[in-house]
Amino acid sequence: MDCGLWLRRSRHTTIYMPKGRYLLNHAVFGGNYCKNTHITIRIEGTLVAPSDYRVLGNAGNWLSFEGVNGVSIYGGTLDGKGTALWACKAAPRNCPDGATSLSFTNSKNIVINGLTSLNSQMFHIVINGCRNVNMRGVKITAPGDSPNTDGIHVQLSTAVMIMSTGIKTGDDCISIGPGTRTLWMDQVACGPGHGIR
Repeated sequence: MDCGLWLRRSRHTTIYMPKGRYLLNHAVFGGNYCKNTHITIRIEGTLVAPSDYRVLGNAGNWLSFEGVNGVSIYGGTLDGKGTALWACKAAPRNCPDGATSLSFTNSKNIVINGLTSLNSQMFHIVINGCRNVNMRGVKITAPGDSPNTDGIHVQLSTAVMIMSTGIKTGDDCISIGPGTRTLWMDQVACGPGHGIR
């Protein structure tokens, strides 16, 4: 999936997802089609990953935004269905790495407000190479023994704000990678998890 031609025709575009549960195999927004600088995504329902962890297992990302400007996500739930992959990893078998639930790469002017992320296969939210990102009221939940399920990972990014957020996970609540500058965190509740590092 890409932004499509219809997103280039208006100055302000809203994508609305009503209450309900919606299966989403894999989505990438970006490239030459995402020229609109004011895209609002309002989610009242739940996006659900495929039950078969192999569908996303080696995809890297489940819901990915690349090279976008001015994308805002309000509300909603992402259900990564990571339980089966974690079980595979617990018993030494040939398991895929898993997918990050939501990622922004080389993007700017991003808002994530009131989003809930449940049971991501790997990291819940990744901010990579971004500028001016505002996260508020985000809730992240995975069991304390879920492997490599960092709540929020920030790297190579500047002017990132994480406010009024609750993170319960099996790995770092917030992990700070190289090249991160001007990261502001306030009222972040962490636990279970390995803290902020």
